[in-house]
Amino acid sequence: MATPTIEEYLETIYNMETESPPVRGGRVADAMGVSAPTMTDTLRRLVQQGYVQVEKSTGIVLTDSGRELAETLVRRHRLSERWLVDVLGLDWSQAHGEACKLEHAISLEVEERLARSLDYPTTCPHGNPIPGVGSQSIGDAVPLSEVAAGNGIAIIRVSPATEGDPSLLDYFYQNGLVPGAVFRVAEVTSAAGVITLEGRGSTVSLGTKAAAALWVRVVG
Repeated sequence: MATPTIEEYLETIYNMETESPPVRGGRVADAMGVSAPTMTDTLRRLVQQGYVQVEKSTGIVLTDSGRELAETLVRRHRLSERWLVDVLGLDWSQAHGEACKLEHAISLEVEERLARSLDYPTTCPHGNPIPGVGSQSIGDAVPLSEVAAGNGIAIIRVSPATEGDPSLLDYFYQNGLVPGAVFRVAEVTSAAGVITLEGRGSTVSLGTKAAAALWVRVVG
């Protein structure tokens, strides 16, 4: 069986594959907070265990067994987040860290009962789809940082790469930057790296890095 550390790598690769392929070792190392030699050693283990394949043109790609395990972890993680937020009332900025602990311990039976008790939700509180239930396609959603001024936007989801930053998630939540919210891109100041949104009678300013973490759909 895969260790929790290996599982974390597979989950990270899965999220990157879904959002912005190709997946390179350097990106995974940065996300995991490890050195290049550690990443090289772990990647060798992932290949030997049959979880990934590595090609120069396509980067790191999950095999069928790697994807199956990654989707199981992601499904249990996002179901846990839903339970923590919807049932226990935990703040959505805290849910990710707690779900990271739970995902490795949940059995198949508990997973099914948890999903049924929540009426089979299709996304986590941050808007990311739950494998096996919701569509995994991001469709026509794009990072907010790529939207020009004057466009209306509907927030679809928060990038999984940002879920581990409680302070940023709290900023999003406190300013209504949550899935389903609608805003207008009032101004894009490229020189300063600032994007200003208008909505609900207020304005919200974001740096381009934070804006890149919000995936949105342009609504006119």
